This record gives sequence, C-alpha cells and structure tokens, in this order.
Amino acid sequence: MTTQAGIITENAALDAQPGKPRKRRRLEADHGRRALMLLGPTVLLLAIVILYPVIRGVIMSFQHDAGLDPATGLFVSGGFAGVDNYTHWLLQRCGNTSCPPGTLGSQFYSALFTTIFFTVVSVAIEVVLGMWFAMIMNRAFRGRGLVRASILIPWAIPTAVTAKLWFFILSFAGIANSLLHTQILWTGSTWPARSAVIIADAWKTTPFMALLILAGLQTIPADVYEAARVDGATTWQRFRLITLPLVRPALMVAVLFRTLDVLRIYDLPKILTGGGNGTTTLSILVVDQIRQGFNSAAALSTITFLFIFLVAFLFVRFLGANVAQSSGKGK
Repeated sequence: MTTQAGIITENAALDAQPGKPRKRRRLEADHGRRALMLLGPTVLLLAIVILYPVIRGVIMSFQHDAGLDPATGLFVSGGFAGVDNYTHWLLQRCGNTSCPPGTLGSQFYSALFTTIFFTVVSVAIEVVLGMWFAMIMNRAFRGRGLVRASILIPWAIPTAVTAKLWFFILSFAGIANSLLHTQILWTGSTWPARSAVIIADAWKTTPFMALLILAGLQTIPADVYEAARVDGATTWQRFRLITLPLVRPALMVAVLFRTLDVLRIYDLPKILTGGGNGTTTLSILVVDQIRQGFNSAAALSTITFLFIFLVAFLFVRFLGANVAQSSGKGK
C-alpha cells in the first residue's frame, strides 16, 4: 500500500511540473502545423477549381458583352455594365425596352417555372417510390440481395444513356404507345414533353432516394417495432408513429440532395426533348445564352447559383436537412 501511494504521489508531482503544459501545447502546435501541411494542398486545389470560377463569374456578370461598333463594324470591349445584365433577366429588359417574345431575355421566368415544376413533381414522386422501395429492401426474405441489385440498376446507367433509352421508349412508334394503345407525341407538345422528362428522371434517380432512405431504416431497432406490435399498433400506426419520425433525418438529406440535383438539371431534358416544348430549364438557358454573350450568361449563372443556395439554406435551416450535424448536437 505504501509503495502504491508513493507511486501515485510521484506521478502527481510529475504532472504538476511547470514544463508539462508547455510540452503539451508544443505537441498540439506541431499537430496543427502538420494538419495544415496535409490539408493545405487540398484546400488550395478546391479554391482553384471552385472558388476562382465563382468569383470570376460574378465579376464577368457586371461587364457588358462585346459588341459591334456601328461606325467601324469591329468588335469592341463591353466595359462596366453595372446591374444591366441582371435587369436583363430579372426585369426581362433589353436596354430601355422589354425583351421581345422568343428572345432568351424573355424566357427567364418560364425557365424558372419549368425548373421548379420539375423539382417539385420529380422529388415528390421519388420520395413516395423511394420510401416504398426502401421498405421492401429493408425486409428479410430470400433473394433480397438480387432485389436490391435490380432496383439500383437504373441509377448506375449514365444520364445520357437514360435520356436516349426513354427517347426510343416514348417515340411515336415506341413501346410506351404500344402498351398503352395510344398515339401520343411525347416530345411534340408541352405537357407530354414535361411528363416524359419527369418519368425518365424518376426512373433513373428513385433508386438513389431509396438507397439513402434504406440507410435510415436500418438504424431503427427491430425491438421498437416488436414493442409496438405487442401493444396492438396497426401497420399504418407503426409507419406513421415509428418509421417516419425515425427515418426523417435520412429522408431530409435525400430530399435535399435530389432537390439541388433537379434544380440544376440539364442533360436529361436537353437530350430527351432538346429543351423544346416547355422543357427549357435554367441550366439549358445558361448554355444557350453562352452562345450569345458570356457576361450575360455569367449573370444568369449567378442568379441560378443564388437561387439554389437559398433553397439549400432553407432546407438546412428550417427542415433539418443538416448533413454535418452530429447526433449529440441534434438533441
């Protein structure tokens, strides 16, 4: 006992030495410098790849596009434009007059409505189907691995291939009209074309939604369902009172990812419908504007970026879709 007490006293004396905290602080400083050396190249690369294009795009959005000098017929630099590029889109103004119908400047709110429409309808369909698929994949039955693999196949197909696949399925002589016994020009008018884009998008990305929801379902203990079943809870009550509240964090993250993804959708409607018949989204409008003027397209890109950023902020701030929040902080 005396020996043990002496050892404890000696260790306490060593811990109380004035050099001990300084050594610990020096080790922490060394770790901090080492972390900075390891993370520095990655941060620099992200700044070059992400931050610089954003800043450069914002600067370009305040510049006039180069035009022709009426006197010489030569291209001249645009110069500082102020907010003219932004009023061109937000107020649909072309100089001092309204942009004529059919020009890109007059298509902003139409493209914005189309983008929001695709987002709301596609995400709503994918949430319902994704929840259904996730609950099927979460059950224990023979052949569950095969079912999971088959459900995830559409997500693994490239978007361009998906667009071409559904282009042939929804053609006038395609399999869709043959099975439905209809003669619909799916890409020939507004609402059929929009429906075609939504169908193709839901078919491709519902497995992604189901995969994220499945990850949330697998965190729910089976004992909770057993206790509810013993207490006489029906299937609907178990789903409404147990499954939905406990899977909500994963569901909100899935909805956030898919919402941001659809808000910048470009390749699927561009390949499937060419962006025509009411399927022009904001991203398609930006690419079309690039052919007419980079600076005006930069302004539209900035507006699109701010709009998507606002949507993401509302999701994280008010709907709890915080992918970086730990369970301890969420309590």
